[in-house]
Amino acid sequence: MTTAPEAFLAREAEMCYAVMAHVTDYDVWHISEETVSVEMVIEILHRNTQVAQQAIKNLADRVQPGEDCACQHALAAALITQPSAISPQARERLGLLVEKYLK
Repeated sequence: MTTAPEAFLAREAEMCYAVMAHVTDYDVWHISEETVSVEMVIEILHRNTQVAQQAIKNLADRVQPGEDCACQHALAAALITQPSAISPQARERLGLLVEKYLK
């Protein structure tokens, strides 16, 4: 599974987006790994939870409120249609995402 759809949608919505993925086991594809038990997966999940919580704490310490980034302007150069050529129906449908660029 990937997070590509979510990343694309976040970009279109001009939202910052990051993924934190944690592996619990390799037995599905890695023949040299031992068979996985429920207990092993639960133990790894608990360790991953601690890692994730610490990562979020570290991130919270570094994020600057109101900080501007490229994500917030991702669509600025994406529209090539002249604003006068965009129908009222299209403006209404897409307005939430692009109205600020159609003025």
